[in-house]
Amino acid sequence: MITIQSLSKSFKEFQAVNNVSLTIPATQYVALLGPNGAGKTTLVEMIEGLQTPDTGTITIAGKNWRHHAGQLRAMMGLSLQETKFIDKMTVSETLDLFGSFYRLGKDRTAEILDRVNLREKKGAFVVNLSGGQRQKLALGVALLNYPEVLLLDEPTTGLDPNARREIWDILMELKKNGRTTMILTTHYMEEAATLCDRIVIMDRGRILADGTLHALLDTFSAGELIEFELDQPLRPASLADLTGLMAVEWPQPGVRGRLTVASITESLPPLLAILRAEGAQIREFECRKKTLDDLFVALTGRRLDEN
Repeated sequence: MITIQSLSKSFKEFQAVNNVSLTIPATQYVALLGPNGAGKTTLVEMIEGLQTPDTGTITIAGKNWRHHAGQLRAMMGLSLQETKFIDKMTVSETLDLFGSFYRLGKDRTAEILDRVNLREKKGAFVVNLSGGQRQKLALGVALLNYPEVLLLDEPTTGLDPNARREIWDILMELKKNGRTTMILTTHYMEEAATLCDRIVIMDRGRILADGTLHALLDTFSAGELIEFELDQPLRPASLADLTGLMAVEWPQPGVRGRLTVASITESLPPLLAILRAEGAQIREFECRKKTLDDLFVALTGRRLDEN
């Protein structure tokens, strides 16, 4: 559905996108993940036709923006980071207006109101909507034209957890129809893992990793984590025993430990035996699978939410 080859874009001295190539099959949901400034929005704006690449090519369903702009606009749905609507128009009027651009009738407005769960708000002025309701309206506008390609640029930024989940539910229901290809830019790890079949990680304008979550973790950040904090430092002998038994990072030597292990169930008993013999009390203890944030740290040396 989407083929990107050797794409680059600069703004004066800043290289926003640097020689990116990417192929996205039809109906795949792809998360474009990275911190602020990674180049996600610029890449998506070039796919949308809002920015012109300095070098490289983009084709969407075999079409390009130079020769097929009208056809591409008709087949795409967009939701930007922030969407401004007319405050004194109602939800229904807003959908009717955007639907008229595609020569759609009011029956499509009714369908969208149901799909994004805004039927009870159809007569409400936009100015009176909550942040979550505005984002659902923006998503509804993006879905009006039955898009083959849906591009969502951080659609849940700033929303509370309940509103975010509502957006996720709408997108998951859309996915069941099996006709829409979606690119979602986000810096929420859980959002990418929940919604998308494939994850593309960007940083400083380049693609660092591309694949399913499990494949990326296995390749770049294999293992499981045990993290703990003790009430007192371990004695040197116990510290040596523990470090000899398994690889431990010590953010605070002898007090705070972070272990990367192949199996929590196998590594936990010897760890607890050493702590028990030492007489150390455990203040905090967490065992977990690795996440996208751990993967990002492994790739870049910094956390996903760092600017």
